[in-house]
Amino acid sequence: MTRTTLDDDSLAPFLAAFYGRVRTDPLIGPIFAAAIPEADWPRHMETIGAFWSSVLFRTGRYKGNPFGRHQALGVLRPEHFARWLDLFRDTAVAHFSPDEAALLQERAERIGASLEAGLFFRPEATGAAAAAGA
Repeated sequence: MTRTTLDDDSLAPFLAAFYGRVRTDPLIGPIFAAAIPEADWPRHMETIGAFWSSVLFRTGRYKGNPFGRHQALGVLRPEHFARWLDLFRDTAVAHFSPDEAALLQERAERIGASLEAGLFFRPEATGAAAAAGA
């Protein structure tokens, strides 16, 4: 595949390729299939494009709550985030220069870490374990 410059115009083809892989992945594909009906994918891809445009280029196109959307699924685990990041990295490397792919990966890892912290970090559980002498 020809590598392109990372800009607002190159996001749609990159995201289409990435989510094509996500949707067929045996680990995370079923989660997406359960959460997003087939007829809703075009709208979802517009939302995802607006999100990444806002993250990367500060366009302000995204107006939403990604944490709330992911939390509402109730099925996500750390291994799902790890697989998502692996697919994201591999697709970015195939589409962009090494520097641009690294920038995308860094942003994706930061966003993923933030989502994971919100979804899985439970200070009350940590405090209870410490109090019990664990």
